[in-house]
Amino acid sequence: MSAQGALLFARYAYPPNELGYCGPEGSGALLERDATLEIGRRARQFEGAWCYLEFIAEATGIPDPLDSRVVEAYWVGNDLLSLCDPSALSHHLAVRFHGQQGGTWQGAGDRARAHHSFQVFEVYPWARLLASGGNPVALSVLDQCRIRVGVVTGVEGENATVRSAPLLWDGSQCEQGPSRLEQVRWSTDGRSLLDGLSPGDRVALHWDWVCDVVTQEQATSIQSREARQLAVLGGLKTTP
Repeated sequence: MSAQGALLFARYAYPPNELGYCGPEGSGALLERDATLEIGRRARQFEGAWCYLEFIAEATGIPDPLDSRVVEAYWVGNDLLSLCDPSALSHHLAVRFHGQQGGTWQGAGDRARAHHSFQVFEVYPWARLLASGGNPVALSVLDQCRIRVGVVTGVEGENATVRSAPLLWDGSQCEQGPSRLEQVRWSTDGRSLLDGLSPGDRVALHWDWVCDVVTQEQATSIQSREARQLAVLGGLKTTP
């Protein structure tokens, strides 16, 4: 098991685990840098994310689902995703998510992608709820559950101010709105997988948490894959 990959997984998986949305109890264990074996054990209990990591690893011939390249492919996106056949992924999801209703994943076909944005916008029911009636709760969940990009403007203790673009719904289409400042965390009770933050850092965010400092290439990958899913969401409004 890759220790680097386990820590990368923990960077992105901690916030929803802390909120109780996925993964086992005891989210603080994901912030223990020296406990990568325990993080690896816990990663297997994230039913959604682990399903994709296994698929990407198998599709690309990488033996370790926690290889850092595999983990990056799922949360951020990279070239490994081009090796993942959509029809094979659809079959994989049909087995793993059998009986799960509410999303659009069962009819995704060639647009199925082994990426977190697909899980958020097509496997979870929130996008369909938003498209069918402009549900404000659905919009809020989609906005926070997606991996989004921001730029740090200030740091105070374990909190940071970040400029990022929220999702807006105009009744027929979802898109990124004008950037605004939001308050997020990068550390809790003195524990973090980041060494620190500085104004100007480009970061990836999940819920109210700074997951990582990312490159321009990584930021572009996150945003381009989200744009693809937002186009699908806009189409749901006109689909009977």
